Amino acid sequence: MTEHLTKETFLKKVFDYENNKEWTFSGEKPCVIDFYADWCGPCKMVAPVLEELSEEYKDEINIYKIDTEKEQELAGVFGIRSIPSLLFCPKDDKPQMAMGALPKEALKEAIDNVLLKKEPASNN
Repeated sequence: MTEHLTKETFLKKVFDYENNKEWTFSGEKPCVIDFYADWCGPCKMVAPVLEELSEEYKDEINIYKIDTEKEQELAGVFGIRSIPSLLFCPKDDKPQMAMGALPKEALKEAIDNVLLKKEPASNN
């Protein structure tokens, strides 16, 4: 299940930007954060894919959603200009932002490479 974050839960589960200048990830597991809005068509296309991925990767990562209409401060902190925007937060590295409604394969690749640091499968 994807979980909706507010500013308060974001500060606890992802990054306490009020007390840290430098990025410090405070989550237990790496995460993907979907910045979306209810009126956004492409966001609606990504939502079911993220639900599927949250099942497939449920033991490895968390998937969060942030409603940019309700949480304008969070959207501002990350400079969200277009939605959907997906923020990939590895445990020990800088977060990476991806814009737009990515297909499931691209999302899986980003989860595997950026968050889980899996080696790419060789073609031998």
